[in-house]
Amino acid sequence: MAGIPAQRWLFHPVDKLAAQSLAEAVGISPILAQILLNRGLSSPAAVQQYLQPDPAHLPPPSQDFADLPLAVDLLDGAIRRQEPIAICGDYDADGMTSTALLLRALQDAPVHYRIPSRMTEGYGLNSRMVQELHREGVRLILTVDNGISAHEPIQLAKALGLTVIVTDHHDLPPQLPPADAILNPKQLPVSSPYRGMAGVGVAYLLAQALAERRGDGHLQRVALELFTVGTIADLAPLTGVNRLWVRQGLHLLPTSQVAGIRALLQVMGMQGSLEGLRPEWIGFGLGPRINAVGRIGRARMGIQLLTTDDPLQAEKLARRCERLNQVRQQMCGRIEAEALEQIAQQGRDLQQERVLTILGSPQQKWHKGVIGIVASRLAERFGCPVFIGSQSRQGEISGSARQGIPEFDVFQALEFCKDLFTKHGGHPAAGGFSLRAEDWPFFEERLRQFAQQQLQPEQIQPLVQIDAEVSLSDLTLDLYRELQHLQPCGIGNPEPVFCSRNLQVLQQQRFGPVPGHLKLLLRDPALPTQRSHGLRATRTESSCPGRSDSAAKTPSDDRGVASITDALVGITNAKPQRPLWAIRWRGAETHPLPERVDVAYTLKAKTWQGETQLELEIVGI
Repeated sequence: MAGIPAQRWLFHPVDKLAAQSLAEAVGISPILAQILLNRGLSSPAAVQQYLQPDPAHLPPPSQDFADLPLAVDLLDGAIRRQEPIAICGDYDADGMTSTALLLRALQDAPVHYRIPSRMTEGYGLNSRMVQELHREGVRLILTVDNGISAHEPIQLAKALGLTVIVTDHHDLPPQLPPADAILNPKQLPVSSPYRGMAGVGVAYLLAQALAERRGDGHLQRVALELFTVGTIADLAPLTGVNRLWVRQGLHLLPTSQVAGIRALLQVMGMQGSLEGLRPEWIGFGLGPRINAVGRIGRARMGIQLLTTDDPLQAEKLARRCERLNQVRQQMCGRIEAEALEQIAQQGRDLQQERVLTILGSPQQKWHKGVIGIVASRLAERFGCPVFIGSQSRQGEISGSARQGIPEFDVFQALEFCKDLFTKHGGHPAAGGFSLRAEDWPFFEERLRQFAQQQLQPEQIQPLVQIDAEVSLSDLTLDLYRELQHLQPCGIGNPEPVFCSRNLQVLQQQRFGPVPGHLKLLLRDPALPTQRSHGLRATRTESSCPGRSDSAAKTPSDDRGVASITDALVGITNAKPQRPLWAIRWRGAETHPLPERVDVAYTLKAKTWQGETQLELEIVGI
């Protein structure tokens, strides 16, 4: 038992009568009805709109974005006059897909782009960039996924006589920059379906409006594909228009018209026709490969990948992305191991401090392009906010922060410490910052003060929110297919999490590279065991073959499987009372588990050699 980490399991309140009534009204199962109630959908009309979203119910974008018509006027005029336009983007997947989308939308204009260097310039539009663009004859600057806080660079651009359009989705500063037009969903009321858009979502809206003005419909599918990849990779909430458009875009990606996306899918081993991608294939597959370019390479390569129409060039660039992603994985593994060692040596009392701060030494050379990924892993592991810093030999610290638990607001924490920073920004779930090495102790103390004001000790552990407690006999392929109506799932629209108690662990084994994953065979001892005839033990693969850091297949060593094959059968709806395979990603350190466990999980299905089987993806033990 010592290997099982402490967690907070929060169960949604169960209302069997309301769930049964909703199930009968809409024609769904009580389990799905309870899940929808958990998401605040209590009326048949709301459920129908959620399960079958209708674009006709969306308000016109110009109704919510007051500056959208003006932005379209400015771009259309610049195109007609053939004035040089510069797109100023960002080096993450959101920024690169946004930049690529608008490069394609503005191909009738003399357009080029700038993306600052992560290592030497940091995030966003800067004054040096503005001066260079002015000298090159640029007349209009269009920011994507940045710009809302670039007050001084935009003020300089206006003084030089340039037109500036800002498209961004980051939190609003106290004073907006003096741009000619600003499109930012954070300016909209929380009730707006456009509120949760990422930077690529704003770029997509602008491209759509411009295409409509100019009578150009050729870009629509490609723009939707880029929107889908960027939205999921940026962890934008899959609610409102994001859910509607991502739902449409996922069905296009398997036969993508973007050569770079097709090449990446091939590198991931996903070429060919699929029924439709799932968000996790992008979140753990496409997204990390695109992000790796900006994190440890040059973002220009990512833009080339997403704008080229040459299949050979796309294949070459995709393979370079794959190599960079492998390097990124190795970097993350090393930094995480060193961070864990530091935490163990320091003996941190997180219940008291309520925030985890970690600083790499100049000798350790923690790459500031990947420390955010490590922060996410540590936040998931410890269930607390994490602020991690990479220190240069010149005494400068670049840091990343992750929320860890929903009760904490990263952006407000950074604002609480803003006098210590040379640069900072972010949103409630994540952020970035820079400061001098001598200010790090003051920063740690300030963070502890803020965290102790905001959090209680019992909140400092990983949170698992559970939709329903079920028996393994409730898990059928019919239920699995019904749950697919909830897709696309992700941030803001999570996959349903179930709990089953007192399960018997028939088999357990570790697999994959260090720190490794855990594979279990679980059985409900309260249910009768069924015999199988001639079933082959199946290999266990990731539910997401493109999933970074965990794509390795289960080792071929299946010792012990033969002793339990009589308890296994192919999963069918008629006979569900049988053991199920379960995977706990990055869970090898909990091995060995006791004979009986309570398990929280999401429900998956995989097809191997023509046989579809259910599988559990464990989120808590």
